[in-house]
Amino acid sequence: MLRKLVINNFATINHLEIDFSSGFSVLTGETGSGKSIIIGALNLISGSRADFSKLNDKTKKIVIEAEFDISNFDFSNFFNYNNIDNEEDLIIRREVLPNGKSRSFINDTPVRLELLKNFSLKIIDIHS
Repeated sequence: MLRKLVINNFATINHLEIDFSSGFSVLTGETGSGKSIIIGALNLISGSRADFSKLNDKTKKIVIEAEFDISNFDFSNFFNYNNIDNEEDLIIRREVLPNGKSRSFINDTPVRLELLKNFSLKIIDIHS
C-alpha cells in the first residue's frame, strides 16, 4: 500500500509530500488541480520514460520518492536475489537529471530501470 509520495521539481511542483491513509485512496479535483501530475509522478517511479519537458527548474533534477507498506507481502526472494535490503517499508526513488539520464533505487540500492519496471508491476496498479 502506498503510504507516502514525495515529488520534487516535477512539472509545476517545486516540492510536495502526500501522506496516504490506510485503505482505498481516490484523487479527485477540478481540472487543473494537479491530479495528472501526481499520476505522472507515480508512472515515473513505475519505470515510465521521463519527459524532460516536465522539469520545473531545468538546473535541478526531478526526484520522485514513494514509500509503501509491504508487510503483507513476501518479496524476500526478490530482495535476496537482487541484493536489496528487505524491509517492511519499501522506498522507491527515481531521479531524472537535467542532462537526460535517470537513476532508480529500491530501498536505496541502485537498480536498473528494467528491474524497477518489473517490480513495480507487483505493487502499483493505477486506474484512470
